[in-house]
Amino acid sequence: MHRLFVAIRPPAIQRAWLRTHMTGVTAARWQDDDQLHITLRFIGEVDGPCAQDIADMLRNIRFPPLELTFQGVGQFDRKGIVDTLWAGVTPREPLTHLHRKVDRACVTLGLPPERRAYVPHITLARFGRHGGLVEPFLARHTSLNGAPFRIDSLGLFESVIGHAGAAYHLIERYTANA
Repeated sequence: MHRLFVAIRPPAIQRAWLRTHMTGVTAARWQDDDQLHITLRFIGEVDGPCAQDIADMLRNIRFPPLELTFQGVGQFDRKGIVDTLWAGVTPREPLTHLHRKVDRACVTLGLPPERRAYVPHITLARFGRHGGLVEPFLARHTSLNGAPFRIDSLGLFESVIGHAGAAYHLIERYTANA
């Protein structure tokens, strides 16, 4: 079985800039550089033939290069407990449009549609079941605003869960077309 997701990897300079802000929250498990990505669609566990069908299907998705910026921060909660800190990504509409294309393609392969509302973001930290005190971090970074960067590809990734957390491996990269 393969645990897959489709995502965009920001350029190294933007990832390094984000990492300078990833500090100061007790109990946070900060993402390392290899884990920083903008998820377009979490697919989940699929067998080998389905993984190949997904890889093939992604070759047919057309999208222009994107000009993006990291802007603002937020949190996701699970049952009222903070489990994720994230930085927002703007503009949202091109990413939402690309998310819909990827989601529709997955549905044509028989995968269930994405049920959660899509929020373009990059995960900065995760928390255990007790959460963390994030309000000071959110207040400090409310006006987070990075330099614009260009994205000209997306990737199909496999997530391998180990004792040290998740490791992400690029399976295939798909280039934007004008």
